[in-house]
Amino acid sequence: MTVPARRAAALSALAGVVCAAVGFAVAELVAALVGPGSSPLFAAGAGVVDAVPGPVKDWAVATFGTADKAVLLGGMAVVLAAGAALAGWLELRRRPLGAVLLGVVGAVGAVVAATRPAASVAWALPSLVGVGVAILLLRSALAPLRGPDVPARASGAGERAPIDRRRFLLVTGLAAAAGVVALATSRAVSAGSRAVTAAREALRLPAPATPAPAVPAGADLRVPGLAPYVTPNADFYRIDTALRVPQVDPATWTLRVTGLVDEPFEMGIDELLALPLVEHDVTLTCVSNEVGGDLVGNARWLGYPVRELLARAGVRDGADMVLSTSADGWTASTPLDVLTDPDRACLLAVGMNGEPLPPAHGFPARLVVPGLYGYVSATKWVTELKVTTFADDVAYWSTRGWSERGPIKLASRVDTPRAGAGVPSGPVTVAGVAWAQHTGISAVEVRVDDGAWRAATLAETVGPDTWRQWSYAWDATAGEHRLTVRATDADGRTQTSDVAPPAPDGASGWHEVTVRVT
Repeated sequence: MTVPARRAAALSALAGVVCAAVGFAVAELVAALVGPGSSPLFAAGAGVVDAVPGPVKDWAVATFGTADKAVLLGGMAVVLAAGAALAGWLELRRRPLGAVLLGVVGAVGAVVAATRPAASVAWALPSLVGVGVAILLLRSALAPLRGPDVPARASGAGERAPIDRRRFLLVTGLAAAAGVVALATSRAVSAGSRAVTAAREALRLPAPATPAPAVPAGADLRVPGLAPYVTPNADFYRIDTALRVPQVDPATWTLRVTGLVDEPFEMGIDELLALPLVEHDVTLTCVSNEVGGDLVGNARWLGYPVRELLARAGVRDGADMVLSTSADGWTASTPLDVLTDPDRACLLAVGMNGEPLPPAHGFPARLVVPGLYGYVSATKWVTELKVTTFADDVAYWSTRGWSERGPIKLASRVDTPRAGAGVPSGPVTVAGVAWAQHTGISAVEVRVDDGAWRAATLAETVGPDTWRQWSYAWDATAGEHRLTVRATDADGRTQTSDVAPPAPDGASGWHEVTVRVT
């Protein structure tokens, strides 16, 4: 049977995509045996995250929010599919250029995986095996398109090439089926996430030796559209560089305290849980949060004071920073004086809102530091605390143009009514949240258009380390109006109107929304 060369080219592109997909499925199967981090797609994605310039990262977070990782992986999949289609087309017309293209992609993936933090040479294996399978399958799938008498170099688009369509469909169909089986097997073999889930469900947190005060009834105004005082775990924002949530088995987890200390030590989860744990309410904020953004949340954390761990190790003179490292190699630099402040509840946390930390939020242990942006403090899946100096060590984001110390800026937000919303004339409740972690909020004011600032009513709060809800009774009149909010902290500082972007040390400015009153 013969078909136009254009159709043969289209089929070759399809074969390229199918065979590459099978190769990725096989690579995932090998990665399940070698280690989840060796997955070519996730290793390459992590490499992209590491290499992307700060402004691009800011744009991605501002545009896609917590969906930035899904968008990145989806974009990579589209690019790889296009590359695979090109490889299939090249292999039909310019053999072996298609195989060479696949080989180059596989080699790059192997190098990237093998050079990731905490990787070994074995992490290159999934990419190499996967691309080898993809090349072999592609050659088998394209054989029926060439026929015995047609050279690899086809000429005009109008040529007709002999093709065994039945054999082509059989080969590509079997390849696709093999890919499905390989992918399903990789999920069955990769029991890490299920094991960690089971371990988390079996973990029983001890009662806190120092419980947090009860949340006052007046802390949550329960206004529709207003963020709740305590953010549910499922709704808590997640911004980190891990494309795949690290699955850390608590049975094998250890924390090392090293560096400029007299007595370095390690501890496991059982020893940590046996210590007198402290419960504390803390609002966390991402430095990428835009003015009025939602990359902020409040939770009740259970953990052990970091200052006690450092005291046990014996910090040497001259140290001024603690470099914390996560299970996936990410690092944060936290000022030592913050972590050792006796009036600040800096915790090695194991619990969040009454349950073990969710995997996406650092299970089995993470750092929680009131008053500092997460990029210099909130290390998830933490495995090491290295006492050092800012002069001798740098962390992940401090090498990418961000400031080293990251104190959280005073901020406030209008939650309701939303920007662009239509509201009826008459009494309207304007409400939102304000935060000045580790200082506290003393006042919030609201302005309608360019009118006078009016005091809002503050809700109660557990303490200065959490955000505070506020509300304002507005007698709305017909027309379009601009609502602006500003806060004052407990030290008497009023929120600046100066507009600044998130980089390099957090956004600033007054949040305002425009609404239509009918």
